[in-house]
Amino acid sequence: MAAFSKSIPHSCYEIGHTWNTSCTKSTLQVTVGALQESLKIYAPLYIIAAILRRRKLDYYIHKLLPEILRSTSFLTANGGLYIMFFCILRKLLGKFYIWSAGFGAALPASYLAILIERKSRRGLLTIYMANLVLLFCFTAALYMFFFRCKDGLKGFAFSALKFIVGKEEIPTHSVVEHRNPSTSSHVTEQPVVEDQTKKTKKSLITLTGQFIDRICKHGPRHRCCRHYEDNCISYCVKGFIRMFSVGYLIQCCLRIPSALRHLFTKPSRLLSALYNKENFQLGAFLGSFVSIYKGTSCFLRWVRDLDDELHALIAGFLAGMSMMFYKSTTISMYLASKLVETLYFKGIEAGKCPYVARADTIIYAISTAVCFQAAVMEVQNLRPSYWKFLLRLTKGRFALMNRRALDVFGTEASRDFKGFIPRLDPRYTLVKPELELELHS
Repeated sequence: MAAFSKSIPHSCYEIGHTWNTSCTKSTLQVTVGALQESLKIYAPLYIIAAILRRRKLDYYIHKLLPEILRSTSFLTANGGLYIMFFCILRKLLGKFYIWSAGFGAALPASYLAILIERKSRRGLLTIYMANLVLLFCFTAALYMFFFRCKDGLKGFAFSALKFIVGKEEIPTHSVVEHRNPSTSSHVTEQPVVEDQTKKTKKSLITLTGQFIDRICKHGPRHRCCRHYEDNCISYCVKGFIRMFSVGYLIQCCLRIPSALRHLFTKPSRLLSALYNKENFQLGAFLGSFVSIYKGTSCFLRWVRDLDDELHALIAGFLAGMSMMFYKSTTISMYLASKLVETLYFKGIEAGKCPYVARADTIIYAISTAVCFQAAVMEVQNLRPSYWKFLLRLTKGRFALMNRRALDVFGTEASRDFKGFIPRLDPRYTLVKPELELELHS
């Protein structure tokens, strides 16, 4: 049981930056390490996002680098400011309390860091969840419903879903036009399809090409479906192949740069980067999400003989089962938090929810501070993926904290560190070995 009233007289060197006696140098070291890792994270992320969103050349020239640097500065500041406030609190309080080493230092650091980031990227963060796949199913269901509704989604969320599921699912036509096969939109579409089919047949010179063309063009398609060039089956199959390829290429792009550095010393790493299991898992996740969503939507159009926004709830929920192929806490929690944010702002627009200034900033700071508290006092209760991220961001320095001294608070802080005891310079320590034994007893 945690002892909230207890305190320990150790210095910040003895507990936190055990690798260096200087607070200033330790802060600089953590900041430089965080800067390097942040660039590795955000540079490919923004480049891939720009490619997927089909940004124009002007964006790459004038906006890409500033956006990368801004997000990099945010994450770097989060790491560097934490160790700075860690030392400041120790000097102000004169000792360590159970809350000061984790939550107390991380709260102001996270709050100041998130102010650097663009407001549109200040997503709400959450720590734990009950069921990853089920959460993603509900999230996907609501996202797809809002995607189908008029003015339901805007900005990047709408553009991303448009790219993933295709323009055929965009709610550009009224429900009446979908239900009425005799409208002008259907009258004008059919001749175009026939002309395209004739041209395609003339261009295909192999039996395989003609066979695929016959399957795609002449299979069953419901009158409410807007995928005029394909039947419902090929529409789903093509969707799977397209997004499977996208997922595979994204993972390859993330892995190949590191493999190229070892091209001459370990050429086999390039091959493993191309055939890594995660490449296919992300591809299967994206491909199955799209094919399940499209297939369910088409099925419901056939069953109900109409196109309805409510179909997206069912189709999105079932498509969420694709998370089984790529169980990513990061993706699921980020999308869930952004959904909460979307619902909150819709509530404000409808006059149902009060507007709280900087609500996203405050929630981010508190959530991150709770994570840091767990990372310091009880790593065993922290998500493994988040712990690995903290180790990567700090170049492994987060694991060098003197958690054995923190065991006095009753959180089993050193349980997962196999008796690790940092080698401290006795000239800069306040607590002697014999006093250390007394504190633990």
